[in-house]
Amino acid sequence: PVTVDLKKPYLLHKLESEPPMTAEVTRDELLGYYSLMFRMRRMEISADTLYKAKHVKGFCHLYDGQEAICVGMEAGATWGDSVITSYRDHAWQLSRGDTVTGVLCELLGKQGGCAKGKGGSMHMYKADANFYGGNGIVGSQAPLGAGIAFAHKFAGDGCCSFALYGDGAANQGQLFEALNMAALLQLPLVYVCENNQYGMGTSKKRSSANDDYYTRGGYVPGIKCDGMNVLSVRECTKFLKKHAVEVGPIVVEFDTYRYHGH
Repeated sequence: PVTVDLKKPYLLHKLESEPPMTAEVTRDELLGYYSLMFRMRRMEISADTLYKAKHVKGFCHLYDGQEAICVGMEAGATWGDSVITSYRDHAWQLSRGDTVTGVLCELLGKQGGCAKGKGGSMHMYKADANFYGGNGIVGSQAPLGAGIAFAHKFAGDGCCSFALYGDGAANQGQLFEALNMAALLQLPLVYVCENNQYGMGTSKKRSSANDDYYTRGGYVPGIKCDGMNVLSVRECTKFLKKHAVEVGPIVVEFDTYRYHGH
């Protein structure tokens, strides 16, 4: 293994410790991360081509540019940990064990997809790997993620729930209601804000009075991490899971950028 220095520092809110600023990684791990991110990128570019050719019905929200978050989180967590996300979900379906063929089948309305082609882009789902979608309503995954965290606490399985949302959903009231309940119950919940700088076409500066999303849990600790570095995300995710399971909910903001429009 080699030791890699992580360049961008973490920013902390109500935390006295932080993830390490170095990461040990092997050649095989690096090749695995690169291979999976590359497959995600090519899959999303192919989905974009199919969508523009009008072969994909309904919506098609792409993840290209944000792959390091998904792959880094998977490297720092396990499939025992639950994931629930927004409609930008193709890469998560792949990372949780589906195939490129399976994802594209769902996009194209074919029977080989996870919902037999009836769900489409926004409704990927893989219950056997604790992936709970793919949710078409902005911010709806926030309270559902808290419910999943409650299930983990009830089961006492030592796992946590990762509920992901974008900066565009960060002003949703249901997020703060669920966070309050999670704090009261000390649920093993990680709220993950994938800050790709724009909600649809609106800059975060024009939509959020406070765009330091990691601080917006108020009474809940938070951390900001470089979302474009897979190793930073991996080390941060290990830290987040440990905190969620041992202490309670935490908010993370992964600073990232998407390469396609909404």
